[in-house]
Amino acid sequence: MKTSRMEAFSDGVLAIIITIMVLELKPPTAIDKEAFLILIPTIVSYMLSFVYVGIYWNNHHHLVYKLNRLNGRVLWSNLHWLFWMSLIPFSTAWVGMNPLEAVPTLFYGVILFLCAVSYLFLQKQVVQCEGGKSDLAKEIGFDWKGKVSMLLYITGIVFAFWVPAVSYTLYLVVAIIWFIPDKRIEKTFVQ
Repeated sequence: MKTSRMEAFSDGVLAIIITIMVLELKPPTAIDKEAFLILIPTIVSYMLSFVYVGIYWNNHHHLVYKLNRLNGRVLWSNLHWLFWMSLIPFSTAWVGMNPLEAVPTLFYGVILFLCAVSYLFLQKQVVQCEGGKSDLAKEIGFDWKGKVSMLLYITGIVFAFWVPAVSYTLYLVVAIIWFIPDKRIEKTFVQ
């Protein structure tokens, strides 16, 4: 199977996710400073989620670029990842409406964690499809960023009960870690 259909479908789903998130941004009815200040949590949650979707889109592109063939496991793993990604707009809206509340903060962290787990599973399926001795398998290697991200997500989820601001800080740290595309794969692209 060719990878172009999976990549096009994934790109479309991610574009819809961003569209849904931006449609959740409602302009204030008033035109004073207080109306704007009320919107800040919603805007900040949108910005963080937009960055996350962008990071995943970028890294997914890098991963699929190196993929020479597909199988059913890769396709289903990709759908599994897209399922969790599709919940980002809901969790973003909830957090934006309820900043610094424990349950929305926890839910947002759980969704980010499950997006990461499902992406790591997709990455594993892609490597298995290519073969354990493939260039892609060698390039991915240990994946310290993935493991550190999991630890930060779990820590953020736990802190949601006591200090939600710490949770958001940890979620932001993960985004910063991943903001630069995965160099393990990118360095092997033919110029």
